[in-house]
Amino acid sequence: MDGRSVEVARTSAAGVELLGRYWDRRLDELWLDHDLGGDDTIWPVVEVLERAAFEERRFDIGVVNVHSANPGGAARIAQVLRHWGYRVRVASGSTAVGYLDGPAAS
Repeated sequence: MDGRSVEVARTSAAGVELLGRYWDRRLDELWLDHDLGGDDTIWPVVEVLERAAFEERRFDIGVVNVHSANPGGAARIAQVLRHWGYRVRVASGSTAVGYLDGPAAS
């Protein structure tokens, strides 16, 4: 770790709640995974980001990193977020992507 704090949300509902706490704060990086387990996907979080940009209140995010074993899902997320002016980097298949097995928002 580089000393910055990290918060993890493992469900879309937890991700929406967590993102809501950062409405007026800078996020250096936001990491999104398309498939979250079962039928849950990251799309509810993407929709919050999209709606904020549509309302001209885009979140202040340095870069959105999309990592997923689902390349089609990752590409769609990147396309939508880039359309709304977010800086997006797709890290799917990268060996540099690791997982934090610590406390997570539920």
